[in-house]
Amino acid sequence: MRVLVKLGGTLLESSAVKSSLAAQIVRAASEPGVELVVVHGGGKRMTRFLAERGVESRFVNGLRVTDEATLDAVVKVFAGSVNHELVAALQAAGGQAVGLSGIDAGLTEAEQLSPELGAVGRVVRARPELLHLLTANHYIPVVACVAGDSRGNIYNVNADQMAAACAAAFGADRLLFLTDVDGVLDAEKRLQPLLTVGACEALIRDGVAAGGMQAKLESAISALRQGVGEVRIAAGAAPRVIERLLGGADPVGTRLAEAAIQ
Repeated sequence: MRVLVKLGGTLLESSAVKSSLAAQIVRAASEPGVELVVVHGGGKRMTRFLAERGVESRFVNGLRVTDEATLDAVVKVFAGSVNHELVAALQAAGGQAVGLSGIDAGLTEAEQLSPELGAVGRVVRARPELLHLLTANHYIPVVACVAGDSRGNIYNVNADQMAAACAAAFGADRLLFLTDVDGVLDAEKRLQPLLTVGACEALIRDGVAAGGMQAKLESAISALRQGVGEVRIAAGAAPRVIERLLGGADPVGTRLAEAAIQ
């Protein structure tokens, strides 16, 4: 089974949560037949890093406007400190982790999303060969949400979109979005244990799913339509969350599928 775990940056702010998730990831990756990739964000760390240097963070439709100074910070924070600290946590948990960005070996190629956003990119293609090489040899790839293009440009990519693109290229059976909420809620704030693509689109259309959750659902829909078998959205701080998401006997969070299944 191929699994991609996307870790929200908020989860990585807590050393205890990060250590717990690292141990869970290592256990899951050590199971026979499991190949596992990690993609991570780090937006809160980025905002602090910029603020400490007198740079105000600006957002358009939830995406960080990325000028030259911000792009330099993106590389330093996402592909640098956040990535390496997570790799170190996985190593401490007994895993063999390798820190990467989408630039490495052309893992993801991006193009500019909009001139008003600057160096914000959307992934247009992904090459999974490096992921297959590493996972086949029992390494855990840890991918920061930074991508490049054939002309040497570097782009800041939304971490949910990066996860969906990598999951589809990797041929993931499961894509797990671990975040700081319990899952997807309806208009009455009730947790939805199962949603189809159509139901997700309705939540977005009706304005129930907005901001970060809208981004997750849009990325989940993209992944499902590109062949990812199943997507889960759950609280990363929940006890044994990865084991529960992969095992299926102890449901947690929201399961998303192309069509209704039981």
